[in-house]
Amino acid sequence: MPAVVIPIGTGTRATKRATWSLLEVALPGAPPRPWGILLADEATDELTLRLREGREVFGDASEDAAADDSEEQTRDVLDELGADLQAKAREMGAAALLGWMEGSLSNLLRIGERTAIAYAGVAKETVDRLFDEYVDTEVRPFVTHLPVYRLQAAAGKFGEEMDGAEEGWVRVPASGKPGNRKLGEDLFVARVVGRSMEPLIPDGSLCVFRAGVTGSRQGRRLLVEETGATDAANRYTVKRYTSRKSASRADDDGDGSWQHERIRLEPLNPEYDAFDLSGDEFGTRFRVIAEFIEVLHPGESAL
Repeated sequence: MPAVVIPIGTGTRATKRATWSLLEVALPGAPPRPWGILLADEATDELTLRLREGREVFGDASEDAAADDSEEQTRDVLDELGADLQAKAREMGAAALLGWMEGSLSNLLRIGERTAIAYAGVAKETVDRLFDEYVDTEVRPFVTHLPVYRLQAAAGKFGEEMDGAEEGWVRVPASGKPGNRKLGEDLFVARVVGRSMEPLIPDGSLCVFRAGVTGSRQGRRLLVEETGATDAANRYTVKRYTSRKSASRADDDGDGSWQHERIRLEPLNPEYDAFDLSGDEFGTRFRVIAEFIEVLHPGESAL
């Protein structure tokens, strides 16, 4: 069955249990500032975290050359904190690490009480939502966050209807794969369900797409709509696009042109079948909505 895309927060994913804690930074003479989220999964005892960057601790002034050594050392400590905590969690387990931090932290770093939580899907999504709620609460559209769409809404938003509405916003790093990517109004997020594009897109992954596919589509992974499909679950699919072109007859002015002889929409998973179409059949049966850019949060099958 083709991979389909469904909105975030739906599905039948199993519920998991965890505890999470708020990590704060306390600079001399300043109130504690929320700094990150630490989540310990009860079943796996693995740590998932999200922290601010060290450069944020002193604001824009910290980038000034006049920043003293203590400020630079503090930034360095905070920049390395995430990797250090992950290493300690692998050694002693996430729950033990949180307990150790509760009994030993003081001065610069402080940790709040653990809170029980039940969640579905991958832990990273839950940590990002907690980060948005308790650490960095500001949603800056197309600067820190991208809209999450149902695919029916995306097809309308980036098609002729132009009536698609987002379901919410999700935080996305300003750079990622491919490198130095900037957020913009042509980007959106949706969840891909199905195994046809594994291992690149694990089942249940939350993915970033770019609307308005321009230039050659050859070899690109595209989100397409099968316009005649009556089953909404199979109406949208992500596939790799390849085409074979042939020269068409010269027109009245004597200028030759090219036409698509065959178009292939192929999965990456060899267990699934490809669509082999003529150029005319593709044009009448499918509509390109967007290009796959990257996996934002991998599905559970990637774990």
